[in-house]
Amino acid sequence: MTLVQMQPRPASAAPGHRTAADAMDIGGPQVCDDMTVEVALSVMAGARTAHLLVCDDSGLCTGLLTQAQLTAARDSSAYTDRIQLRDILGDRGPFISPVTTMAEAEHTMRYSQVDALPVVDEHGSALGVLALAS
Repeated sequence: MTLVQMQPRPASAAPGHRTAADAMDIGGPQVCDDMTVEVALSVMAGARTAHLLVCDDSGLCTGLLTQAQLTAARDSSAYTDRIQLRDILGDRGPFISPVTTMAEAEHTMRYSQVDALPVVDEHGSALGVLALAS
């Protein structure tokens, strides 16, 4: 399992002590959880990204959705054009802190069986995404 490094690593970061902040992608879109699935798919296509950070109306990160999850929701027999992202998010988390070590982040991804994790600050605001290399 290889994690994507989207930013240059700071010279002070020793290879054995790299953190999520050293490798997270900070450029991805953040959307509100009241957005519909169709609009989210359009945002994702326009941004050319594989995932969206989802936030509530307070700006707190509530989760991360992938294109596969959005497509599955849209293709579901229960789908209507009124379904919002908050309706398909499910359980909150997992999330990681920017000071989480890369080893801890990798363990969390394996245990949770996800290929991307939201990186949040101490208040729950999204800072970026740590994703596996494709």
